[in-house]
This record gives sequence, structure tokens and C-alpha cells, in this order.
Amino acid sequence: MSWWTTDETHDPARTSWVEGTDTHPDFPIQNLPLGLFAPAGQEARIGIAIGAMILDLRACVAAGLLEADIHRPCQSDSVNSLLGLASGHRRALRRRISALLSDPAYRDLVSPLLHRASDCTLHVPARIGDYTDFYVGIHHANNVGKQFRPDNPLLPNYKYVPIGYHGRASSICASGVPLRRPSGQSRTPDRDTPSFGPTARLDYELELGVWIGAGNALGAPIPIREAGDHIAGFCLLNDWSARDFQAWEYQPLGPFLAKNFHSTISPWIVTAEAMAPFRIAQPARPEGDPAPLPHLLDTADQNHGALALTLEAHLLTARMREEGLAAIRLSHGPATSMYWTVQQIVAHHASNGCNLNPGDLLGTGTISAPTRDGFGSLMELSVGGREPITLPNGETRSFVEDGDEIILRARAHADGFVAIGLGECRAMVMPAH
Repeated sequence: MSWWTTDETHDPARTSWVEGTDTHPDFPIQNLPLGLFAPAGQEARIGIAIGAMILDLRACVAAGLLEADIHRPCQSDSVNSLLGLASGHRRALRRRISALLSDPAYRDLVSPLLHRASDCTLHVPARIGDYTDFYVGIHHANNVGKQFRPDNPLLPNYKYVPIGYHGRASSICASGVPLRRPSGQSRTPDRDTPSFGPTARLDYELELGVWIGAGNALGAPIPIREAGDHIAGFCLLNDWSARDFQAWEYQPLGPFLAKNFHSTISPWIVTAEAMAPFRIAQPARPEGDPAPLPHLLDTADQNHGALALTLEAHLLTARMREEGLAAIRLSHGPATSMYWTVQQIVAHHASNGCNLNPGDLLGTGTISAPTRDGFGSLMELSVGGREPITLPNGETRSFVEDGDEIILRARAHADGFVAIGLGECRAMVMPAH
């Protein structure tokens, strides 16, 4: 089956006996994302989110509710083995779980295997072997490029190759883990030499995370027509950035300490199978832009490779918390603002024979819409700090301050289907050591 094919698990008429699930904004029964959770005082295990509850897959195995060929991956302490399954096996597991949670006949048997999510700790779901961050949000690339190269914001390679760099997997944290303001080297325009200290230009980046499923052997590229089969799921990603460090260090080898201190992800992997109804055509490139080279061009990918996702970034300051105010939305925009599809970045990553493995994570780079209300970073919203934004309570922000909390959200919509979400991706900034 194709990665955009729907089945009975996507039926909008399907409901769950789990209370409150059918109206849950992120995790109705049509979603069923994978994650790693720990009930209070217990070890972490794999679960599936259903409304405000989590279904324990290890307990499902012990209760004899799952097929034998799925037992070992479901009892692991990470989701890597599940991600590495062929899509047909993941689809079979999805169908079985959907049946267990929709058919009232299973209520008495399955209810004891559910945990309230608010009582559990959510972890990074996979052992991330490698992390690569791309730069496929063309409006973000244009906005940032104009601040440094007003007459030539995009470098010549941008429209021919998905730009990316290898990031740091060890500092990727689950939503809710506080971020410590990093220290590093920077140089202000009025000085000839750099200084060392806490970043003064901390920023967030609104990104989509792409989880790799079945990998490829070293030296064996992934053809673009098969790239979708290697994508296991999606999450939200905030690739925190120290813009002052970045400006000083990124030449000639690119980001280093400006990026590797902390990245936040939403803890649930919304599977490629769950996203099938929300696959849409990749927007046509502007007239005059080059067509992708043949190894990145596939008709099916152009017809089904984009995602009908709306992404949002919110800010909650320390003062807003003290005053009992809700977070404000800084921006919102569509994932179709990506110049390259996620299949193209996977195919490109492996085009030289680089081996990808189950649980590897790719970031799309900051996704910004064409207009200011959709800019995906404070670097853009404040024009590099030159035009601070004013919040409804009178505070201003050029960059993220201590005590601020950034909250990312995303929902997928399509006519005739139930909307699903990716869950929250949030972290609060703590002062530097």
C-alpha cells in the first residue's frame, strides 16, 4: 500500500470507548501516536496516546492482545524497533490497537492497561543515533538572508539541493524539560575581538521533526520513489538557537555551539500511517525556478508529498504566568511553506550512500509563512532585534528571555477526516550558570 493510502482506522465515524477521546484536539482514535512513558515510580515503556490516556503496549502483550510477531518490539525500552518495522507491520499494529480502543467488547479487558497521561513522565521516544537539521523553509531562508545579504538572500545552491547540517543528538530533550541559557563566544559589531558569556540573542525555531523508519545499507542510496517508505512518523521540533554565537562561528563550517546546547521535541511520534489522509500535492515552484534534479523528482511525491499541517508558536512569559494570563500566539502558518518535501530531504540525505537508521531524526528547518503572522522565529519577527515586538500586556521581545516558555503546536486537517494533532512541544528558559 502507498504511504498516502487510507483505511478503516481513518474512518471519521469511528469512535472510542475511552472517555473524552472523540473530542480530544490532538489524540482522537484516528491518531494513535507512539511514545515512551513512565508511570509514577515505574520504568519507561512504549505506549500509544488515546485522548488523555496512554495505552501500555507491554501490558497488551502480557494480556495476549497482540500478534506474536510484534511482541518483542512492543516490549522494548524505546520505539526504535517499532519504527524499523515494514510499514505493513506498523499498519497491522495500528489496525489492532484501533479495534481494541473502539470496540466496546474490549473495554473491560483493556481499561486496566490505560494510564492517565498527566500522571506519567514522557521521554524522548527513540534512541536517536543521528540528527540532521535541514533548511527547507524558503520564506525563513529569505527573511534571514535579507538581514545579511539584502540583494541576494538565497545562495545559488538553495533551489537545487536541500541544505542541511549534522546536529547533536545527545542534547535533544522531550517537551517540558527546561532549557539552560547557554554561554559561548560572540562578537558585537563595535568590537574587534569576541567575548565569552551567556547568549543575548536566544531564539526558537518552529520546525517539523521527521523520524526515520526502515533504514538503508551504507553505500545504497534511497530512491526518491521509495523515500516515503523510510519515514516512520513526525513530531514538532524547536531547534533553539543562539543567534549571536551563530553569527560569529558559522563560517566556514556552519552551526556548532549556537545549536548543540538543547533541542526540544514533542514526545509523541505521529505515524506516517496516521498522516495518510493529510497528504497533499507539493505547491508548484514559482515560475523561473529550476525543476529538481532527476534523483529528487518523482510524480507521486509531487502529488502526495506535502502535508496539510498548520503550525503554531506561542509565548508565555514569567510576568504573564504571574498575572494568570494565557500564552499568546506569535505566529501560525502551513507546512506547505517547505520548498522541499520530507521525501526529498530523505532521498537527498541518502543520495551519496549515507546510511540512515531507525530512530534517526531529521529537522525540516524553520518553517515560516510568506507574511509576518507566519514567521517561525523571533529573528524574523523582530527583524534581527531591530524592531522588538510588543506583547498584549505591554512587554516587548527581541529575543527569548529567562523565564519565557515557548510552546509549539500543530494540527492536520483534511475535508472528510477527523483532525489530529502532534501534541505540545514546550520548554522554559532558565538563567545561565
